[in-house]
Amino acid sequence: MRIAIVGTGIAGMTAGYLLAPHHDLTIFEAGAHIGGHANTVTVERPHGRYDLDTGFLVCNDRTYPNFLALLAQLNVPLQESEMSFSVRCEKTGLEYNGGSLRGLFAQWRNLFRPSFHRMIRDILRFNREAPRLLDTDDEGPLLADFLRQNRYGREFVEHYLVPMASAIWSAKPDQMRSCPARYLIRFFQNHGLLSVNDRPQWLTVAGGSRRYVEKLTAGFRDRIRLKTPVVSVRRDHDRVTIRTLHAPAETFDAVIFAAHADQTLALLADPTEEERRILGAFEFQENDAVLHTDTTLLPRRRRAIAAWNYHLSAQPAERVCVTYNLNILQRITAPETFCVSLNPTQKIDPDAILKRINYHHPVFSRRAVAAQRDWPLINGLNRSYFCGAYWGYGFHEDGVNSALAVANSLSQCPLGKSGDCNSLSSVTPGEKAGVRGESDDSLSQCPPGKSAVSSDSLSPGTPGERVGVRGKSPHAIAEAPHP
Repeated sequence: MRIAIVGTGIAGMTAGYLLAPHHDLTIFEAGAHIGGHANTVTVERPHGRYDLDTGFLVCNDRTYPNFLALLAQLNVPLQESEMSFSVRCEKTGLEYNGGSLRGLFAQWRNLFRPSFHRMIRDILRFNREAPRLLDTDDEGPLLADFLRQNRYGREFVEHYLVPMASAIWSAKPDQMRSCPARYLIRFFQNHGLLSVNDRPQWLTVAGGSRRYVEKLTAGFRDRIRLKTPVVSVRRDHDRVTIRTLHAPAETFDAVIFAAHADQTLALLADPTEEERRILGAFEFQENDAVLHTDTTLLPRRRRAIAAWNYHLSAQPAERVCVTYNLNILQRITAPETFCVSLNPTQKIDPDAILKRINYHHPVFSRRAVAAQRDWPLINGLNRSYFCGAYWGYGFHEDGVNSALAVANSLSQCPLGKSGDCNSLSSVTPGEKAGVRGESDDSLSQCPPGKSAVSSDSLSPGTPGERVGVRGKSPHAIAEAPHP
């Protein structure tokens, strides 16, 4: 088949990797680099050269089974990372780092703050009680309603839960309050965030995420067209016609949309009502990411500095304000601290800025979470296939899983069949993958052709990753400027 792929984020790259050996691919990328949020910036300093990740930063050994299997097959080296989280509040002067007791009480006054002890009690109560919501079958309340109904204190909500959730999804605090409570709690449970000790081991790509991008796309790099924005896609009964900004129209047998849902909908010259409804349910948050060396955005006390550092300004912020300490996350040894900050760009010393990047992150409202289960209603129809991390929790494992689901869909298409294979564990949005207690055989699907990735590289019985089903589960404090 002659297949077009629109977008080179993790979903587009994985789809290309699976399909390139068996199909004639053309991959369109509007930007100047391959990888989407996998965006490594090389910085030359007098004391050395550093490859700094600005988008995708970390994964873990529990909730990224397919992504890690992919990296293992590609021989991409990983190194251990640390995931700690701090909060600094300008209004109250509070600072703490939840990674250790020393960090928790980095301010000695926290020992004597009744409000701080109330927050800790509510954290323990939330960890104990919140999973009960997952035992019900109904849709459940929004997070704000759940917290109010269960009388969680202001300190817990404003200085712990909402900052952590906002940092995970790079979302506005108000957007997190409007998130379905079940969605967030399931995510926290799967990633060990409801336990003090049961946490996964976090990992980062040695040398930056660029290393995996290079290896993943090596077999089809010549088929990727950078700086080639698609402006329209029209589907007919016998062809797909794609128009780009500076070239004549081209025809294909099928198209895989690996861009954000809102971008995809804007490209469709002939969207169906179902496509309008489902793709239109997803919203995306724009975030300004700044790579810099200004440490004034970090907590003042050294013991309070963490891998992720949430900043609560004196005035309510419209967007998430979080700074990622790359020296901790990427295990960088340097005489200066490299940081990536989302949104409080006006507070950064201009002389310390190394790079500015704009990212868009999915917002998981109740409407969006409900739309995820309707993926089968549009995928594979009108010669069109849809993948992207927004079909799950918005992270790398979700992008890989969605690409596997698309590849599996194409293997069922008469035009796309290429033979039998063993592969990664593939899931369809609307199903759960890798849930402890289920056999691998019940999960293995066959993308078209013989995949280079063997199911032997998967760990049986890994905790479940969610690809778009209300009440089921993926991801974690996983990526930042994210993811």
